[in-house]
Amino acid sequence: MHELSIAVSIVELAQEEAERLGGRVTAVHLRLGALCGVMKEALETSYEVACADTPLQGSRLVIEELPVFVYCPRCEDERPIDSVQSFRCPKCGTATPDVRQGKEVQLVAMEIEE
Repeated sequence: MHELSIAVSIVELAQEEAERLGGRVTAVHLRLGALCGVMKEALETSYEVACADTPLQGSRLVIEELPVFVYCPRCEDERPIDSVQSFRCPKCGTATPDVRQGKEVQLVAMEIEE
C-alpha cells in the first residue's frame, strides 16, 4: 500500500514546516488527480496511522479530488473527459493522449496555529 509511504512523507514535510514556523499543524490540504493512482480512502486511513504519536496527531487531511482534463487538438481547448476509460474530447470525440490535469498529488496548503 503506497498510500502509507505517501502519508508518512506528508507528515514529515508538515512537521518540518511547523517546526520552522513555530506552530502546530491542524490541517493539511492536498489535491489528488483521478489518474494519480492514490486511493483517497486509503490515504486518509494511512494519514491517521502516520500521524499517531506525532505532533500532527488529531490534524485533518483535506483532499480535493481533481477530474481529468485533456487538450483537444481539434477544438484547441482543454476539456474534462467523461470517463477515464476514454481519452476523447467530450465535445467533438477526437482521441487525445494530452492530459493537462488529473495526475497530481499536490500538497497545496497547511493550517498552522501558533
